[in-house]
Amino acid sequence: MVHVLSSRTLLRPTDPDRSRAFYGGQLGLAVHREFGTGPERGTVYFLGGGFLEVSGRAEAPLTPALKLWLQVEDAAAAHEELRAKGVDIVRPPVQEPWGLVEMWIADPDGTQIVLVEIPAGHPLRYRPGI
Repeated sequence: MVHVLSSRTLLRPTDPDRSRAFYGGQLGLAVHREFGTGPERGTVYFLGGGFLEVSGRAEAPLTPALKLWLQVEDAAAAHEELRAKGVDIVRPPVQEPWGLVEMWIADPDGTQIVLVEIPAGHPLRYRPGI
């Protein structure tokens, strides 16, 4: 069995400075560490139990199949805060049939980010009898 000690998502944006402004400035993710120099230097952000590394440069935006799933405490509050910061809101918060509240946003390269609120009483938070 492989024992994973940490996890990290690696993004190679088309414009690293613009992506750092988005993830660090607009989303307000805290910086775990930075490395290298110049415009393509790496920045690693905290993502709850994992990390998001923005480093290097891509020739074209990432595949639309990639999506980031970030859990937030309050999707409505996140919506108001991010809208005020000019974040591209793809879809405002909606309670899905499976009970989660999901809001969709996009980073500067169009990478879809799903902000998810897990309401009290949802099985992901609480499983009676277990």
